Amino acid sequence: MENTKHLYNYSMLDIYVDADACPVKEEVLRVAMRHKLRVFLVSNSWINMAVGANVQKILVEAGADIADNWIAERIGEGDIAITADILLADRCLKKKASVLGTTGRAFNDDNIGVAKAMRDLSAHLRETGESSGYNAVFSKQDRSRFLQTLEEIVQLIKRR
Repeated sequence: MENTKHLYNYSMLDIYVDADACPVKEEVLRVAMRHKLRVFLVSNSWINMAVGANVQKILVEAGADIADNWIAERIGEGDIAITADILLADRCLKKKASVLGTTGRAFNDDNIGVAKAMRDLSAHLRETGESSGYNAVFSKQDRSRFLQTLEEIVQLIKRR
């Protein structure tokens, strides 16, 4: 599929949000509005929130990886992906996009391999009953770190 920038004659960076269960949608919209960036909130269920003119809610059909595929097919170099999905993060990095986890962790070519290995180890431990699949609670510190890191990434890309 074509990159949507060419369809709309956008030259600025876009932000693609893996929006199902994303705890930082409001923060993404605040940063995007401040920098006049276009945002795609991609989900397989309707997102009931007010958005600005530069924000598109993309509703994809239900199914494993449908939203991930939509993002991975359209994201390009210089864009930003917001996701907690390690495999989607890896796909976006391969397209030369910047990738930020919802807790403020930036993914890059140096740390994505370890993140994928840890994901696989956690899945194995859950399958064998060694782990109950405990996920840490999303904290105020996570939200603050996310906002700071997103702002830094946007500033860095804009300076390029």
